[in-house]
Amino acid sequence: MYFAALLARTEDGWEASDTDLDDVETLSDLTDLAREASVDEDTVLVFIEQEDAWFGVIRVDGEEDPRIYVSNASAATRSSYGEILLTDELLGREPGAEDSIAALEELVGLDGTEDDEPDNAPDNDNDDDGLDAVPAGPLGDTGLLSDLGLPEAELLMLRSDALVEIADALGAAEVLETVR
Repeated sequence: MYFAALLARTEDGWEASDTDLDDVETLSDLTDLAREASVDEDTVLVFIEQEDAWFGVIRVDGEEDPRIYVSNASAATRSSYGEILLTDELLGREPGAEDSIAALEELVGLDGTEDDEPDNAPDNDNDDDGLDAVPAGPLGDTGLLSDLGLPEAELLMLRSDALVEIADALGAAEVLETVR
């Protein structure tokens, strides 16, 4: 079960709206969605939560690149919405590096066998799902909410009801509750 919401900062405080992510396939799509909710290019936060497994916060300020925080990157890899947030840049990988390596290996047959020869080598490649390359635990910009009232240390300590606690620290708990 997922919950997603937008919090847009306005002159009068925060405005919240629940968000349908069915048409969101990339971080760019999510960023565009946040910018559409922006009033005068002010701060917009996108909250995504999967039960108590993980949560993510995306901060969009005008035309700046989005800032991302994911509470549990390993858990987020098992989620289509989490995969949107776990970009190559956030994971410290070259964009498209995995796809390029796989394509080259397929092209030149680097599996160590000749054509028509069975592959009896033990499979030490535990990277079938890419999970060993993703840290278990928080990943991203831990300071993305510091100037809004939630210090890094407090963000890192959040577990269950994290989005409610974040909204409370921002002074937006009541508006978030209206869309929850």
